[in-house]
Amino acid sequence: MVYHMCRAEEWAVAEMAGVYHGSSQDQADGFIHFSTAAQIAESAARHRAGQAGLVLVAVEASLLGERLHWEPSRAGALFPHLYGPLYPSESATVLPLPIGPDGVHVFPPLE
Repeated sequence: MVYHMCRAEEWAVAEMAGVYHGSSQDQADGFIHFSTAAQIAESAARHRAGQAGLVLVAVEASLLGERLHWEPSRAGALFPHLYGPLYPSESATVLPLPIGPDGVHVFPPLE
């Protein structure tokens, strides 16, 4: 599984349209940012700290085919980047990503 975080309203629009083109940052970078289960909490802390109203989109990586590229990022670690749109029908689960009392996002158990 690979994981993407976005604003709940962005995902709601994508579900209605049947396609998600990423956040404004994704669009500026030219790909949709994903993380593995081991990377997602740090990604949230670095790029979404304190942001409420997010959802966590889980996708089976094999469904994304050749659109998914594993590229070096933080300290050379390989991160999954999606070149092209994400279709809501490809998502396995979409869960709210609440913020705990300590101000840190609370993640469900991840695979």
